[in-house]
Amino acid sequence: MLTQAKQYLKQHFGYDHFRPGQEQIIGNALAGKHTAGIMPTGGGKSICYQIPALILPGITLVISPLISLMKDQVDSLERVGIPATFLNSTLTSSEVYERLRGLRQGAYKILYIAPERMDAPQFLDLLQDMPVSLIAVDEAHCMSQWGHDFRPSYLRIQELIDNIPGKPIVMALTATATPRVREDICSLLNIPSQNTIVTGFGRPNLSFKVIRGQDRLAFIIDYVKKNAGAAGIIYAATRKDVDQLHAQLLKQGVTAAKYHAGMSDHERAKQQDAFLRDDAAVMVATNAFGMGINKIDVRFLIHYQLPRNIESYYQEAGRAGRDGLDSECIMFYSAQDIQLQRYLIDQSHAEDAIKHQELQKLLQVKNYCYTEGCLQSFLVQYFGEEPAAPCGRCGNCTDQRIAVDVTTEAQMVLSCVIRAGERFGKTVIAQVLGGSSNKKLQELRLDQLSTYGLLKHKSTKDITDFIDFLISEQYIDTAGGQYPVLCVTNQGREVLLGKDRVLRKEVMAATRVVADDALFTLLRQTRKDIAATEHVPPFVIMSDDTLRDLCLKLPRTEEALLGVKGIGKAKQERYGALFLETIAAYLRENPDYSPAHTLTTEKKERPQQRPESASKQLSHMITYELYQQGKSLKEIAAERQLSSTTIENHMIQCLEEKLLTEWDEIVSTEQEQLITEVITRIGTDKLKPIKDELPPEISYFMIKAVIVKAAASTAV
Repeated sequence: MLTQAKQYLKQHFGYDHFRPGQEQIIGNALAGKHTAGIMPTGGGKSICYQIPALILPGITLVISPLISLMKDQVDSLERVGIPATFLNSTLTSSEVYERLRGLRQGAYKILYIAPERMDAPQFLDLLQDMPVSLIAVDEAHCMSQWGHDFRPSYLRIQELIDNIPGKPIVMALTATATPRVREDICSLLNIPSQNTIVTGFGRPNLSFKVIRGQDRLAFIIDYVKKNAGAAGIIYAATRKDVDQLHAQLLKQGVTAAKYHAGMSDHERAKQQDAFLRDDAAVMVATNAFGMGINKIDVRFLIHYQLPRNIESYYQEAGRAGRDGLDSECIMFYSAQDIQLQRYLIDQSHAEDAIKHQELQKLLQVKNYCYTEGCLQSFLVQYFGEEPAAPCGRCGNCTDQRIAVDVTTEAQMVLSCVIRAGERFGKTVIAQVLGGSSNKKLQELRLDQLSTYGLLKHKSTKDITDFIDFLISEQYIDTAGGQYPVLCVTNQGREVLLGKDRVLRKEVMAATRVVADDALFTLLRQTRKDIAATEHVPPFVIMSDDTLRDLCLKLPRTEEALLGVKGIGKAKQERYGALFLETIAAYLRENPDYSPAHTLTTEKKERPQQRPESASKQLSHMITYELYQQGKSLKEIAAERQLSSTTIENHMIQCLEEKLLTEWDEIVSTEQEQLITEVITRIGTDKLKPIKDELPPEISYFMIKAVIVKAAASTAV
């Protein structure tokens, strides 16, 4: 049956090969095994039940909370020749009646339902007579109270399954599930744990960045302009932020839509539709937007403020690049955001245990923002995977910015905060340092402070930006509610005493995510024209990935179209002539056309680790020499302007080459003994089980160092 599955993959979806995990999950379903599939957003979860639905007798029932996604899914399936429908609260009673009649007549192979449908007696009666072969539970993490989006209605799914004659196969699918959530899913749906297939949480087409202490609005405006025409989502925490940011983008001439709970249903639908149909390039929204949005060509996703937990962030970030093309995810960090999220957690009506869990998850978000290691590796490790090699493309892996010593300026700001009694916010402190003649400063006698005017050569905005930087680097903390005041942290006092110095990197520049050529732009317009005629979003017609493959292969005949990624028989017959006409017309005008390198649809090799080259050998020897001079790893990283992970990798290489003999600063004798005892007991096949057995202060680097040292000492 897997041979037949591959034939359907090509015939209906236009792909020659399954993505990782798809074939295994499909094979389990066809063999009658209940299965849980944990795949990243954009990993192709839908194919896992859509292909079996064509092969198995009867109908496949898909339970999903994503009402807005259902219509897109059904529209897409109809265009590849698969009969499907949905039942949810958006339908009129007559529409429901017609679809129920079609189901009784066997007109559909796939039925999407929302969880509330499980309470409808008419539907439950229908299930008694309808041959259901497969039940797919989408967004299965909603079953677990330990997940980030728990929905009590999901707990009734097993009861529904028990009442369906014929014991249908059960398939649970989700993108964001920690090990504990995966256990809950399997337990609640009676899925044997050994039937859990985890393909990995890594998204190799996504690059992640964290920006701290930088003007958010200025960066976003610059970024959106540089990526004009590319679809993007910007998440903001409050309605007010959404409205203000949306207004600023419109003022800059950006075609932007907005979405939040304060808008009417009609206006939200109108704005969402503009974004889905490419009439608005950018969507500015609260997290009320996005669940079930199947727009697969989102090229960038920006978090204006911190999300509450890593699960929410990774799910929201996963809405970028669902078509597999290069896309970027950027998160801004601000200490005030941490305070806001803490306040919201404290004010919630959740039990204390849940509040404690949420605070721990918030701490992990902060750790993500401050890690100097690979951001992609941090994320996949959070979800229970082994630490991955550096991705080579996130903001930390590619950061070449030069760090400048700004200790003197930092001391001026810190001193001003203290001399002002730690009673004022950053605006007042910036005015004092800038030498403002504001009457309020005179009334408070702040113009008499010795720090008054020390930074008068800088603008007030530059000073407040610098204060934001010091806050983001935890030299200054904020306290209070609506009008927070500044106070100097212990770390900041170390700077004042001359025991620590402050390094500030250049601001992170906005970059272009992808370059599009003229033919690609014309094909997008053709797609948009077809979509407008059929009243569906453009991505339902063809994905960007397919358009890029058209640019690369330049098919001249309808037969050649079947060799293009994402074009099956149905799309060839339905749309082929229109796209061939666009290509032919362009080539007549541009006979020397050659597709741009950026339009190549072949996957680029992602640099997992830098090659063993002479330059790397030299680099790790420089680190070794600095270490021999008595400098700490942190000092070496700062001096060389490299990440801590890179310096740690240099030290591992020195251990492998037996250059290091004295290394108590890295791992103490007691720590080495403790690590060795655990390794002796459980082995070295995987690092995570070792880490779980050790105190939290022992890092993966320390574990790897002990393993490498032991191997080097026993090598012949």
